[in-house]
Amino acid sequence: MKDIKGIIFDFNGTLFNDTKLHEIAWIEYSAKLRGTPFNDYELEHYMFGRSNNEIIEYAIGRKPTPEEVDKYAWEKEECYRQLVLKNPECIKLVNGAEEVLDYVKENNIPSTIATGSEINNVKFFIEIFKLDKWFDTSKIIYDDGKRLGKPHPDIYLEALKLLNLKPEETLVFEDSYSGICAANAAGIGTIIALNEKPETFKHKDKVSKVIKDFTEINIKSLVKA
Repeated sequence: MKDIKGIIFDFNGTLFNDTKLHEIAWIEYSAKLRGTPFNDYELEHYMFGRSNNEIIEYAIGRKPTPEEVDKYAWEKEECYRQLVLKNPECIKLVNGAEEVLDYVKENNIPSTIATGSEINNVKFFIEIFKLDKWFDTSKIIYDDGKRLGKPHPDIYLEALKLLNLKPEETLVFEDSYSGICAANAAGIGTIIALNEKPETFKHKDKVSKVIKDFTEINIKSLVKA
């Protein structure tokens, strides 16, 4: 791995293990949109890591109007947020994440979050996880409808610019295939994938390392203070 000077974190499925809740929300809501729920293949290839705009376009089979995106995205994300609140045992960061974030903060290592979530979810996450303890929340990159979503590199390129980092000196933590493709396309030097079963991870050739959670890395040896 190359010398690392800054870190970009994906959020959903990476810092917060909410993949199953998003799956449930999209399965239920896709049935409402098109009359049939997403299957496992569709979840992996057309939902994970994608923007709401892209998911909605796939679900309805045509380019949605801005008004439709706003309406459908709000309804789906409200369904998702209610699922989170109904499962308080899920409201915790991935094991070891707080220790990593504490080290990054204490040592002034440039970092931010680059997520496919939209602004209402980002505000929700900031509040329930107190993310302003670790991040300058004004530098969190989210789906604002102004750029292409993952697997396109735009979100990571913008994060690099905000943090004044070169891609080759940056570490990205990701969980989805589309997010990993986005980080690769941005030229990120080190990509670590999170997966509950690292031994079954399909895309090891595209990442530097696969871990189950943040307890499986030594952040002090990865990123020198």
